[in-house]
Amino acid sequence: MDTKRLPSPDDLLILLTVARLGRFTAVAEALGTTHTTVSRRILALDKSLGGRTLERTPHGWELTELGRAAVAAAEGIEKDLAVLATRTEQGQQGFSGLVRIASSDAFGAYFAAPALADLQRRNPLLRIELLSATRRASQNRSGVDLEVVAGAVERGRSEAIHLCDYALRLYASPRYLQRHAAPQRLEDLRGHSIVSYVESALQIAELGLRVTTQSDEPAAFQATSVFAQLEAVRNNAGIGKLPAFMVHGQEGFVQVLSDEVDQVVGFWVAARPEALRSARVQAVLGALRGEVERRQGELLP
Repeated sequence: MDTKRLPSPDDLLILLTVARLGRFTAVAEALGTTHTTVSRRILALDKSLGGRTLERTPHGWELTELGRAAVAAAEGIEKDLAVLATRTEQGQQGFSGLVRIASSDAFGAYFAAPALADLQRRNPLLRIELLSATRRASQNRSGVDLEVVAGAVERGRSEAIHLCDYALRLYASPRYLQRHAAPQRLEDLRGHSIVSYVESALQIAELGLRVTTQSDEPAAFQATSVFAQLEAVRNNAGIGKLPAFMVHGQEGFVQVLSDEVDQVVGFWVAARPEALRSARVQAVLGALRGEVERRQGELLP
């Protein structure tokens, strides 16, 4: 390649940021510049490389094969700059930079938050963004470094890493069971008020309760948040299928149909290969693994 056409390191680092955030507007905000400048720098990079590094999708910008090669080079630049900064700044140790994690609500609050808070405390230059949503892993989502999801993960552009298993069980409040006879068989659930996810918004079939109840009737109380479901069950709204780690050790919950409903679901981490090459992303993944290993007894009590 002619040295006059060598790509600009600054342009490569902008492409790396686009690969992580997915949208030019988000990149512009993160870098303190404008959408137009980001677009112009990507066009300049494409010209120097002799091809397109990005292609537009409904979910944002995705890397082409050429773009993935360019991002690998950009990650090398970023790593070298981080090493240089570490050497030149007195007392600077550990990981730095931003890691974005998307997680299901319950795992994010109960396991990811304490693990990442401890990691960030030990690495004060590391910045964490934890996004909570209960949804399937996306093969096209480029705005996060790691996604922690419940249930099966389709393998595609992302790598799927099994994190842990946890138990889903049926619970009701003592007062609810005083008013309504406790179910003795699955068929008995048809006569009870059910607490579950909003069916039209539920993306993970394993978390729903319709199949378990063997009923065509929708749940009486539906919520997109598992925390709202937990409080609804606690406040006598009905029987709900909840993660055992959210209920274990708490007063106000009674397990029902323990011999018939004890569902084990996996938590998986989905990540793109380019994200997993980052040392700070590996540090976050290691922190999550350490947390679930240490607290295995809560996941499957």
